[in-house]
Amino acid sequence: MTLAAHLGLRLVLVAVLCLAGAVAWTVREAQGGLRSEAAISAERIAAQFGRQPGLGSAGPPQRLAGEPASAAPAILTLLPGICAEIRLGAETPRRFCGDWDGLGAAPGWLRVLVAPGAESAMERTILYRGRTIGQVAAWPDREAAAARLWREVRLSGCVALVLTAAAAGLGWIATLRLVAPAARIVRGLERLDAGAPTSLPRFAVAEFDRIAQACNRLADRLGAAEAERGDLLRRLVAVQEEERQGLARDLHDAFGQCLAAAGARAAAIEAAAPADRDDLREDARGIEAVVATMRESLRGALARLELPDLAETGLFAALHDLVAQWQDHVRGGPVLHLDAPDGRFEGSPEASASLYRIAQELLTNALRHGRPSRVFVRLETATGATVLTVDDDGGGDAARALTAPGRGLTGIRARLAALGGSLSLTGTGNGLRARATVPMPA
Repeated sequence: MTLAAHLGLRLVLVAVLCLAGAVAWTVREAQGGLRSEAAISAERIAAQFGRQPGLGSAGPPQRLAGEPASAAPAILTLLPGICAEIRLGAETPRRFCGDWDGLGAAPGWLRVLVAPGAESAMERTILYRGRTIGQVAAWPDREAAAARLWREVRLSGCVALVLTAAAAGLGWIATLRLVAPAARIVRGLERLDAGAPTSLPRFAVAEFDRIAQACNRLADRLGAAEAERGDLLRRLVAVQEEERQGLARDLHDAFGQCLAAAGARAAAIEAAAPADRDDLREDARGIEAVVATMRESLRGALARLELPDLAETGLFAALHDLVAQWQDHVRGGPVLHLDAPDGRFEGSPEASASLYRIAQELLTNALRHGRPSRVFVRLETATGATVLTVDDDGGGDAARALTAPGRGLTGIRARLAALGGSLSLTGTGNGLRARATVPMPA
């Protein structure tokens, strides 16, 4: 879930809690008001009966001559929706309820949950001339109280709901503007992970601005480290090439001369052997055969170690010679095909040397570690990149080949990393396809 969604959910939760709090406060205040009105009604009734003459004697209340009979003199003092019970001496308790027409009806759940009844009555003592003559109890009528609570809850709830929705909407808009820099920072980190770092701008929010500046410093350090790594890899590749050339010269000059001398000595021994020493001549011929085999091995090693003069012959011609040499070496084995354009390769000398070495290594892997019947080598040059592909049908597992110990693929990756390129190794169903991509400057 995004940061904006998290903050939005929290805003909604806060808004709902505020709405619930407003409704609860309204219910509490309404219930408190009802209890206060019940207390006021009880006090009024007690004061009215305390002032009315004749209530202190036993029996029904007295009335003055000519005064009309009043069965319920206390009902005039009751507030709307309040009920009262008057208990005077031995008289039968009398109950009255104030009129509450116009309040409307409340839902049943509200009457059950929050509406008070006679059990929460407010009681007052009736005093007449210092003597207690009875009790009066007042309480909110359940139906009237529920209707009043429902009316006030609806009013306050609608107001609170409108205010809450407005606050949540405005808060959501403000949150989106506030967290907008986070998306730009994430995109910058993704570009940094993809190897294309970009500088993040300054932000108004201090925390986001510090994160952006830290990301920019990290990108600068990574760029410097990547440049140093590229220089180091290019230097390592150059040193490796120099060592190969030096080793080839040493083998040719020292080991080649030793083999030539050994072959000459064997030929001399064979020629000078007495007529009755066929065994000596046979041993000399064996030494000559071993020397010839070693010369052939040395010739193959020198061909792998020495780099052709790519500046003179060109990369495409060198690849043609490489494929032809391998085809002669595996005569009667797999068929090798080369698809390369005519003309000269327009890349740098380092790119030419690396592509030649990569083709050499991939051909060696395909022919030595598999059993192909056909091997296809393709070199494609396009705007922005050169792609070298080696396809074979000799089986193999791409995942195992990528994780297998060895220096072949490691050296290829090092050469490509020095040039900013990449290597992919995939299965084709009946073999492997290796693809080396080298970016070319415009």
